[in-house]
Order: sequence, then C-alpha cells, then structure tokens
Amino acid sequence: MFDLIVDNARLYPMAGGAERATHRSFGVLDGRIAAFDVSGPARERIDAADRLVLPGFVDCHTHALYAGDRMHEHERRRRGASYADIAASGGGILSTVRSVRAASVADLCAETRPRLAALAREGVTTVEVKSGYGLDLDSELKMLDAVERLRRELPIDLSATCLAAHAVPPGTTRGRYVDFVVDTLLPAVQARGLARAVDVYIEHLAFDLADAERIFQAARRLGFGIHAHCEQLSLMHAAELAARHGALAASHLEYLDEGGIAALGAAGSVAILLPGAFYCLNETRRPPIAGLRAARVPMAVATDLNPGTSPIASLLTCLHMAVTLFGLTSEEALLGVTDHAARALGLEDRGRLAVGRRADFSLWDLADPAMLAYQLGGLAPSAVYVRGKPV
Repeated sequence: MFDLIVDNARLYPMAGGAERATHRSFGVLDGRIAAFDVSGPARERIDAADRLVLPGFVDCHTHALYAGDRMHEHERRRRGASYADIAASGGGILSTVRSVRAASVADLCAETRPRLAALAREGVTTVEVKSGYGLDLDSELKMLDAVERLRRELPIDLSATCLAAHAVPPGTTRGRYVDFVVDTLLPAVQARGLARAVDVYIEHLAFDLADAERIFQAARRLGFGIHAHCEQLSLMHAAELAARHGALAASHLEYLDEGGIAALGAAGSVAILLPGAFYCLNETRRPPIAGLRAARVPMAVATDLNPGTSPIASLLTCLHMAVTLFGLTSEEALLGVTDHAARALGLEDRGRLAVGRRADFSLWDLADPAMLAYQLGGLAPSAVYVRGKPV
C-alpha cells in the first residue's frame, strides 16, 4: 500500500542529465519515492494528465531572512556608486545589520515568510538561508532561531548556514572579531544545533585567507559543512582554500582562475552561480563557465536573495539569467536548481526523482522543461509536493 501514486506523468528525474525517463508513474511511501511504474492500492492517487514532473527545486544560496530594505542603495548604484563605495559610507551589509538587530524573531519571520512563499510558488521545496546580518552573539543566534522557527512552521524545507563572517561589525577589529567567531559564536551555534554549514565572505572588503583558514578549521572541528563566497570582486585564491577544506560549494566565482577551477574539481565542490547579483551590480566579468564545464565541476544556480545586491525572490528568473547572461545550457541550468543545488548543500536525499529520495516534486503544464530557461515570467507549477504532501 503506497501513500501516494502519481500516474500518467512525463518524468524528468534530473539524475545526471535532463532527459525524460521511460517511467510513467511512481509511488510514494513515508515521504520518499518507493518505486516507479507502479500499480496496486494507494491511499491517494494523482492523475498527472501527461503533465511534466520535475524534482522540487533547491535554492542553495540565499540571505532570505532579513529586516528592512536597501532601495536607496539601488538608486545610488544607478547613479554610479560601486559596492565598495556604498559599504565605505556605512551602507551595504552593515545597514541591514542595524535593521536586524532592532527586529525580534517574530519580526524577522513575518518579513521573511512572503519571500519564501514566492519561491515556493515557483516549485522551490528547499531553501538555504544564511545568517550574517547580526554580527554579535545574540543577533546571529536570533537569526538562526528565526530560520528554525520558519523551518518548523512552513511546508517547504529550510537549511541554515552560519555566515557570521559576513562583515566586521563596528567597534572591533577584524582579528578580534574572528577570535569571537571561532571561540564563542560557532560553538554556541553547534551546541544549539542551529546550522548545518558555515560560510565566509572572502574579499578585500571583508575577510582574508588567513581569517577564512581559522574559521574553516574551527567549523570542521565542530562538524559543520564548509561554504565560501569566493572571487566575486577580485581574485583572492579563496576557492583553492575552500577546496582544501573540502568545501561543499563555493559561490559567485566571477574572478575564478584555472587554479581555482582545478581545485574545485579535485575536491568535488559545487560552483554556485549567482546571476542575480551579477545583474544587480552591473557586473561585466562572467564566471568562467567554459572552464568549469571542461573540468566537470558541477554548477548550481541560486538567487542570492538579499536586500542589497540581489533582491530577487525568483529562482526561475535566476535560472533564465544563468542561461542568457552566463551561457549555461538549459540542461545545465535545470540541473543547477535540482541535483547540483542539492549536492551544494550536502543534501543527497533530494534533487532527483529516484528511489529512496524525498518525494519533493512539482507538476508543470509545459511541453518541455527547457521552457523554464526560455520564457521569463508567467510560469508556475500546477502543484508542488514536499515529502509526498501538497504545499
């Protein structure tokens, strides 16, 4: 007896490629895909009516939990101000830090729910959410507490990442702040079980390689997965450092060089592409897609949803951008929001339609999944399921 059987479907499992499967049905038991081409009794049955079925999308890099907005910075960028100019004048990350510190957990949840709901409407079933707008013990824990509250409340799944090394807060030095992250904050997060991974923003206006080395070492000792914001505004050779620490993923990568590509490939790390930030910051240097492709580095695509440099609560928009701005094929982009995105989070239980994987999937009235890379706007699934239950 299955809990659910989905019949008469066009299945695209995203298991190493974007080809259509020969199977036409699958059964769900205890929240997981149990078998294909099934028959027999089920507590519930769906006639897909020849609709297309895809794995639930995974948005593997977001800063979706925050308070306030930074619309004024958008206007400044339109007038020619750079990311560094805005940060130097007290804007950027530190502007959002002030808003987050003044907000309660309830406030943060209330502001974040609509953004997560927008992603879910597009077929996103798992969202990675970073901290990093608190930058002190109470505020970073408050952010992660809010992520956990939303995770328990919402039908989609959230995966929390501690990005305390996002910026140096006012009133301290970089060295003292790194000491605090290593000695105090990360142990507190680990003791409360509030995050699966640790991220570091490695850039000339944030943290350097020595800082990241210390934080990665501490994170690994505590059992966290490793992520890194790498080579976004300059070449820091941070991707090589992250790869040496077995990073699950490295993000941005506009300035990634051949050494970084080789290191990510050897480590099996995922390259997370963030075309929304590229677009919003008016960047012109694209990540080295051809090099990543040649080295067989898996590429994921994510929104980088945040209040300053990628206020885009649409993974489909970023999928389209990855094709049009970065030159991904439609197959690469689709794998980038399914299988490769799940791998970037170390979540091997989702991202594909396969026996034993979570029954996270969506139904689409489309002739071909490549339509998602072709059409910008106006697309949404007719149904979304998480663990075999409708969202």
